Amino acid sequence: MPGRRAIEVRLLPGGGDAAAPRWRMSLLENTFSGFLLQGAGAGADAAARAVFAEGSLFSPFLFGKFFDPADPFPLWEFESDVLLAALRRGNARTTVDWAETDSEYYLRADIPGGRRCDVEVSGDAMKVIDISGLWRAVPPADGRDWRAGRWWEHGFVRRVELPEDAEWRKVEAYFDDGEGSLEIKVPKTADDDAHHATA
Repeated sequence: MPGRRAIEVRLLPGGGDAAAPRWRMSLLENTFSGFLLQGAGAGADAAARAVFAEGSLFSPFLFGKFFDPADPFPLWEFESDVLLAALRRGNARTTVDWAETDSEYYLRADIPGGRRCDVEVSGDAMKVIDISGLWRAVPPADGRDWRAGRWWEHGFVRRVELPEDAEWRKVEAYFDDGEGSLEIKVPKTADDDAHHATA
């Protein structure tokens, strides 16, 4: 019986392996539109459309206007009801929600097709969460890291900025195989921990 399982959260100080730069190629709106119009390759059209569909965590249009999902977004600076209001008023269905409590930050999203995804904390100050994975069954044939070039032709990403009081060392991620949903929990630092970390 499928259930909820923990996903390893990798910590990549300084943005990860310098030999394989990630998310360097920006996704522009006209490039994205052309990519969807011309198709993503034989048999992959439906998979790409599902991953990047309106309302998906990985859609460049999730926040009401085009925003490259590879650019870190300060998600927790906004209330989900406000930021997703236009999407929720329309006919689109969103499967993304986030919140803040006194003790943690929380993000939940359905992953189209229940695809496997990686969760990494990265950046010079360890203040970015990368959620990524492949929508194609096979990575690029040339053996290069799919994240270094035209990443949208192979996979998906959403990069989220962590708030100042987030305890990046204790990020937890879970995947529910039955629902095909991802859940991320980020504890807040205690006041003395935050003071110690900045001192």
